[in-house]
Amino acid sequence: MLASTSMKIFAELLLLMIFPLLLNIGTGIETSTHNINQPYRTSYHFQPQQNWMNGPMYYKGVYHLFYQYNPYAATFGDRIVWGHSISYDLINWIHLNNAIEPSEDFDINSCWSGSATIIPGNEQPVILYTGIDDKKHQVQNLAIPKNLSDPLLREWTKHPQNPVMTPPNGVEVDNFRDPSSAWQAKDGKWRVVIGAQNGDEGKTMLYQSEDFVNWKVDPNPFYASDDTGVCECPDFFPVFINGSTNGVDTSVQNPSVRHVLKISYLSKHHDYYFLGKYVSDQENFIPDFRFTGTGLDLRYDYGKFYASKSFFDYANNRRILWGWVNESDSTQDDIEKGWAGLQSIPRQVWLDKSGKRLVQWPIEEVGQLHDKQITITGENLFNGSTLEVSGISASQADVEVLFELPELESAEFLDLNGVDPQVLCSQEHASRNGIIGPFGLLALASKDLKEHTAVFFRIYQAPDRFVGLMCSDQSRSSLRQDLDKTTYGTFFDIDPNLKKISLRSLIDHSIVESFGDEGRVCITSRVYPSLATGIDAHLYVFNQGSQSVFISKLNAWSMKRAEIGPQGNISCA
Repeated sequence: MLASTSMKIFAELLLLMIFPLLLNIGTGIETSTHNINQPYRTSYHFQPQQNWMNGPMYYKGVYHLFYQYNPYAATFGDRIVWGHSISYDLINWIHLNNAIEPSEDFDINSCWSGSATIIPGNEQPVILYTGIDDKKHQVQNLAIPKNLSDPLLREWTKHPQNPVMTPPNGVEVDNFRDPSSAWQAKDGKWRVVIGAQNGDEGKTMLYQSEDFVNWKVDPNPFYASDDTGVCECPDFFPVFINGSTNGVDTSVQNPSVRHVLKISYLSKHHDYYFLGKYVSDQENFIPDFRFTGTGLDLRYDYGKFYASKSFFDYANNRRILWGWVNESDSTQDDIEKGWAGLQSIPRQVWLDKSGKRLVQWPIEEVGQLHDKQITITGENLFNGSTLEVSGISASQADVEVLFELPELESAEFLDLNGVDPQVLCSQEHASRNGIIGPFGLLALASKDLKEHTAVFFRIYQAPDRFVGLMCSDQSRSSLRQDLDKTTYGTFFDIDPNLKKISLRSLIDHSIVESFGDEGRVCITSRVYPSLATGIDAHLYVFNQGSQSVFISKLNAWSMKRAEIGPQGNISCA
């Protein structure tokens, strides 16, 4: 019965319940040229035609993405359904008909978020999802495929015993949602955690079942935090401790792994994760550090990235993480565009060799979209230098640069006590001179640099180590004034023996996903330039520090459009 050998939970999908999606998903999507009237619509990030979504599953050679979808508007509605798209490579997608729609007392007011698990033996996928019932209570329901021989899983049947879980004592009936993917412990019983709230206390509640239908709640929260409000979209999975980039099946429990608990705190609108020890026979997760509400807390991404979900891709032996990226403009803008929100690029995730944080990196399939390439090597960036990366499509690009740093002993001193890195980034902006930095990229920039999104580093000496500050400065990202232009940032430790630092950014019209220090820190931004769109977008590397930095190597590619098409394009080959 041990799931690490027999079970494949290569699916853990999530659908969040509070965000706007799309309409008319089944009518097709433009795949040839970018719509000139939709300059902010992405080209290689997954979006339904008028959209939003979240969460994959792998079954019989096919990746499945289920997502929340409002069939009637590009805003949140009262009858959310589960949209469904499939892929063979996590890059190119085919839209199918909706998988789950409100129809019964237990979900008549919406089908909200959930997760999928594949049961060993007959390898049957099952879905647990949150339904909004006829009393407007949040309950957990079970759905199974109508036809297991269909690898596309186009039809789903709701279990006759639904709801299989209802809000327990000490949990608010309208804040009990988002069942995680399931795992099997050594006793053979299934476990899931569900996000909840009681007053200002956020909770994740643990449930157990022998048959996936009859569930019993543990009266003690699996994890609780004060003054946070509801815990959404919990995710729980193991990672290897030996520095391996390989993923681990969700049910593995042995001395070679540690565990990650991720919580999406709605009050913060960020995804936080906790590394720790899982003692299954005591149903106890012991985190290294508890939530503090400060810049010391670990996050997947320090920009726009929420309601994420990981899954174990057993076919490629990796754990993949996917998050939802919302808009930074207004609801009225969403209505006029006809869509809102998109998915991040799928990221492979593993535990850093230090054991202190996770590493994330775009899946290798992104390379399928690489088109024209340019390379720059051996360039010295002196104070005030700005070098254009020309010859590629700067509005739709993948750029990776390795900077060689000067002597770290020349860096400014910074006492980290009480310093908020996000506030520091807004003060030490891209145009303000430092000693080592700011240096980095100016993405989606106009020719005259009146518009640009700066992704950059500054290096400091702390009392006992060297630290880097990574920032995404959106203060000059657009001439428009009616936008959220929050500047994001975080600290990370610098290895003084390496004296090099990398930065990779995926740029796609209105999103800039950046991976610093080989993926140890990540920041995602949504921006809406007025000038720097299409062929008028430019890309630069820059340095405003008094100490020069050296470009060891820069590779940049134009990116092709991903193929995202209607159901008529399906091939079962």
